[in-house]
Amino acid sequence: MAWGVALLQEAPPRWRSALARELGAESAITLTSRNFGAPIRSWVADRWPNLIKSNEGGSNQLLVRAPWRIEETREHTLTRRPERRRMLWARLAGPDGAALAVANLHGSVDSVPGSSEQVLRAAECAVEWAGDLPLLFGGDLNLRPSRQPEVFEELARRFGFSAPTAPDAIDHLLARGLDVLEPPRRGPELRLSDHAYVTATVGMR
Repeated sequence: MAWGVALLQEAPPRWRSALARELGAESAITLTSRNFGAPIRSWVADRWPNLIKSNEGGSNQLLVRAPWRIEETREHTLTRRPERRRMLWARLAGPDGAALAVANLHGSVDSVPGSSEQVLRAAECAVEWAGDLPLLFGGDLNLRPSRQPEVFEELARRFGFSAPTAPDAIDHLLARGLDVLEPPRRGPELRLSDHAYVTATVGMR
């Protein structure tokens, strides 16, 4: 599959270098939750991955392939409780002076009070940082349009974001100031994740 930008959520931080090297990509990272005692967690994960599952340690990572490159990154903390959640924001530079902003986040589950507000605040921050740049905003929002339709309605009305992946999806790729050539859709689940990956094709205006 050909791709240019990949957004990963709750990936073990130690995957970063190998992923970037094997995929021929530049990377950026922000640490999220469960990273205390990382060497011990990694030791357990190597031996009993099905036992430790996501407790190896988490990070949101951005992978970017040429001709795009990462020019600037910023972090926004959505919340520290019950788990630390962060958004990784980046400004990318492309060919012929093209520029794109990307925001990658993992929101709190919808049973956490204020989870919807976290995503809306993150969107506001991402849009403010992007300014006039087109923006790709996504990740595991942990919100379903069928259960929280008002959030996605506000994301569209207030910020001009495109439609979410699917009514029952929690992983979304939302575009602002971009042409959505192929809307986001889910692929099959992979062994290294309990989520189906989401792909979309967008074009610069």
